[in-house]
Amino acid sequence: MFESLSEKLQRVFKELRGEGHLTEFHVDQALQEIRTALLEADVSLPVVKDFTAAVREKAVGQEVLTSFSPAQQVVKIVQDELTRVLGGSVAPLALKKRPAVILLVGLQGSGKTTTAAKLGLHLKKNLGKSVLLVPADVHRPAATEQLRTLAKENGLPAWDPKGEGDAVARARAAVKEAKLFGYDAVVVDTAGRLHIDAALMEEVARLHAAVEADEVLFVADAMTGQDAVRSAQAFGETLPLSGVILTKTDGDARGGAALSLATVVGKPLKFVGTGEKAKDFEPFHPDRASSRLLGLGDVLTLIEKVSADTDQSAALRAAEKIRKNQFTLTDLRDQMRQLKSIGPLGSLLGHLPKVGPLKQLANLDIPDDATKTLEAIIDSMTPEEREDPSVINGSRRKRIAAGSGTTVPEVNQLLRQYQSMKKMMKGAARMRG
Repeated sequence: MFESLSEKLQRVFKELRGEGHLTEFHVDQALQEIRTALLEADVSLPVVKDFTAAVREKAVGQEVLTSFSPAQQVVKIVQDELTRVLGGSVAPLALKKRPAVILLVGLQGSGKTTTAAKLGLHLKKNLGKSVLLVPADVHRPAATEQLRTLAKENGLPAWDPKGEGDAVARARAAVKEAKLFGYDAVVVDTAGRLHIDAALMEEVARLHAAVEADEVLFVADAMTGQDAVRSAQAFGETLPLSGVILTKTDGDARGGAALSLATVVGKPLKFVGTGEKAKDFEPFHPDRASSRLLGLGDVLTLIEKVSADTDQSAALRAAEKIRKNQFTLTDLRDQMRQLKSIGPLGSLLGHLPKVGPLKQLANLDIPDDATKTLEAIIDSMTPEEREDPSVINGSRRKRIAAGSGTTVPEVNQLLRQYQSMKKMMKGAARMRG
């Protein structure tokens, strides 16, 4: 998400940093480009107007234009305003009641059923909560079976409706059972429609009243842009929405919905779905999102992803080798194998800053299946070659290529990238903080 917008914003600030001295003209010119970029990203016009006005008011102040590094101050102002537009701060779930009831609402096709399973897994894995998933969509064929299948795949219990055909009766009975068995949270998957209608709103309103929901989360498809924002507004007129979950953000390079929701709907964006797998789901951090938008990276999220899915002792050993500049090709292969379990490498490297010593690493274009070729090449080397690549001469490169089913240019490319990565890692190891 934000990929296209991020590239345009970074281009604007690169030009701004090239100016030796900033004037109001430079700021206005940059804001005009930012305004165009935001509109092209499908951000709501009122949000764009409010954002650019707020940035200009702060950026043309005397203390900014006459400061030692005015361009950097303008970037900081833009980052702060982006954080505000995106919601300001992380909005936690209300989980004090036991069981806390979370109602998922939204249009058909937005991903509510998959999101129910993802949210349940997040509550269980990251917050240590016992969760009961409840299928309350009685209109879509196989919706109940889909939720039960997803629950089973992720080690979560799903309530058995036992043939009950009324959504409200299902939800009420499930919450009663959750209280009886001491569950911490109940996630209720509700029905959707292709468009908003009176029958849909009446049903979700009755569901909300029946279960006394602690959280009413609107599930929106990021790829629908401003349609998602308008739908959220319509639901908010009937239900006391407490937040929004944005799905399919991995397929949305614009990010207009995310940048409009908090301001237009007045409700925080609480979670984002970042892929098809159940683990591709994370709390939304406005400050981290604004940092990534401006090419400043999101190292905290990267650390959390890696920490959750990798061998900590192995990671510490690798970090110590990086610090001592002793990182070998064997270490690279082992780390790549661990990272494969987290997600595509290109996506992970995208969390790194696109400025400073990690710039080259962040901008590496790595195909999703790149690790397969990388592992084959490294496995075809001798232990001596993996420890000291400088001994790999022309004949050895031919042997490695033949043994790995690749070509000599591919072997050469890996060795060049390894040397480049070692150089980047050496620079990163010297960084403080």
